[in-house]
Amino acid sequence: MKTLIIGGSVFLGRAIVTEALRRGHEVTTFNRGRTGVDQPGVEAVRGDRGERADLERLVDGRQWDTVIDVCGYVPKVVAESAQVLNGHAAHYTYISTLSVYADWPAQQTDENGRLHECDADAGPEAGDYGVLKAGTERAVEKYFDGPRLILRPGLILGPHEDVGRQPWWLTRIARGGQVLAPGSPDSPMQMIDARDLAVFTVAQAEKQADDRFITTGPTGVPTFGEWLNLMRSATGSDAELVWVDDEFLLAQGAVPYTELPMWMPPAADFAWLYSIDSAKALAAGLPSRPVAETVNDTWEWLRHIPEAERRFGPADMPIRHGMDAEKEAAILAAWAAR
Repeated sequence: MKTLIIGGSVFLGRAIVTEALRRGHEVTTFNRGRTGVDQPGVEAVRGDRGERADLERLVDGRQWDTVIDVCGYVPKVVAESAQVLNGHAAHYTYISTLSVYADWPAQQTDENGRLHECDADAGPEAGDYGVLKAGTERAVEKYFDGPRLILRPGLILGPHEDVGRQPWWLTRIARGGQVLAPGSPDSPMQMIDARDLAVFTVAQAEKQADDRFITTGPTGVPTFGEWLNLMRSATGSDAELVWVDDEFLLAQGAVPYTELPMWMPPAADFAWLYSIDSAKALAAGLPSRPVAETVNDTWEWLRHIPEAERRFGPADMPIRHGMDAEKEAAILAAWAAR
């Protein structure tokens, strides 16, 4: 099977390339070569998907059974890719996000939930991440004539994570001492390993599925306490987890989700953040490995990278995950003295 992967050099894209090669695909990757390294065994084509000439050079003399688009963020850019690839591929898989849903996470939803309003030809000024991703889905549907598979993952973790959420927690816990643990250890979470998502993506692409799937793990697995303790075990750390109330953390100026990655205090607007239903994808074969395997394998990858060289945010976005040591110490001291 001939497969084109737009992206393919970092995290999820890397995992998809690995799975496609494992299954015997002839893989072409198309990326700028700036944020990662292509794996041996692929035909690597350098180019910017935002440049029409680069896209036309990509398709010149080439045909694929499927395209897997891992890195679309602006509708008009994805629209142009879909137009140029139309006729050069039989099938299009697009990796989207749960953030396309207009009513989630305040409300439960499924694959037929209401999406944010955004035109298929919109530019980057049209809205935030979720709004733009909704527009990119419409771009694929509008401009690619063959069967189209839309996957909407939630929180993705695993080895080679370039977002830096779990790597920050692993780094912090490995350092030891008192570790600020946010909220309640019983707070439910929900996540998927990038490798499991890659298995499902490639399998559905092979079927040339024309469908929509929410693709995240089982609800409520693990709890925050279980997750942090798995990291203590993986790193062999003697860290002491100090659980600090949500209200106290907010009063101390702790920033949810980024300063303490994945922590979200209970609120009506986020009631279903870690409780969305992936039943359709799970019934269709979406695998879900034990969270301990994800944690252990991520640490095995991360521990070989010097701490000063670890990234705790996407290379091309102004986001940094994790709390400064001084702020963490101040909050812990305030909590002890309350």
